[in-house]
Amino acid sequence: MPAEVLIILGSKSDAEVGKSAAKILDEFGVEYEMVVASAHRTPDLLRDLVRNTPAKVFIAIAGLSAALPGTIAAHTLKPVIGVPVSGKLNLDSILSITQMPPGVPVAAVGLDRGENAAILASQILALTDERLAAKLKEHREAMKKWVLEDSRNLKGE
Repeated sequence: MPAEVLIILGSKSDAEVGKSAAKILDEFGVEYEMVVASAHRTPDLLRDLVRNTPAKVFIAIAGLSAALPGTIAAHTLKPVIGVPVSGKLNLDSILSITQMPPGVPVAAVGLDRGENAAILASQILALTDERLAAKLKEHREAMKKWVLEDSRNLKGE
């Protein structure tokens, strides 16, 4: 089965954030591929990956200037979810991903929130996949139970 989500890391150092996205996609049974491609160092490779993938959604994980999500968005009409990666100056990657020019939007999740990017990608795919929609509903119910259990545990302390 072809990948429905293409996770692109700006560099190998972004792998831990990518793994947190992959873990969620595995839990939901969403096919994905994870690769490293740089907007600055391998622009032709990146363009070819974006144009030739059967994936329906992109997750772009990058720090520093975080040009990766915007560069991907420039080459596709498919949804792109940007994940800023923490570093010495956390604000730079957050602003780069959230401040896209008009007409070329990128969805953005919080700093190092690969799992939220995977959930958002799954929600997009669930628009046409009832099985995935059911898994997302189960996930929300599990989160609800977890919060209620934490509340009960506080009362018991």
